[in-house]
Amino acid sequence: QVQLVESGGGLVQAGGSLRLSCAASAGTFRSAAMGWFRQAPGKEREFVATINWSGTTTYYADSVKGRFAISRDNAKNTLSLQMNNLKPEDTAVYRCAARNSIVGARHYFEYDYWGQGTQVTVSS
Repeated sequence: QVQLVESGGGLVQAGGSLRLSCAASAGTFRSAAMGWFRQAPGKEREFVATINWSGTTTYYADSVKGRFAISRDNAKNTLSLQMNNLKPEDTAVYRCAARNSIVGARHYFEYDYWGQGTQVTVSS
């Protein structure tokens, strides 16, 4: 089983940056595709970014392209999300997820394991 723990959230002003981290249990992480999702109050969970098992392929939601960057370090069993030029609409709880596949996915129901989330708040 994969266990995930997010960190790095906080309060920032619009235009600022944050780097989120997701620590995963060892073993299966190196062969699992990963993703980041977010959910704002009263809204459905939204896809942010995904990365394949080796880190060679990434995909982003249109709303974050050019601003966010997903990466992974399989040696350290960590997943990261660098967020630049943050906007108030980025405010949400961000969760990392893993799936039992080497290829990424864009839908929350395609993932098998989830972290509990870290809050990101962007003030205007």
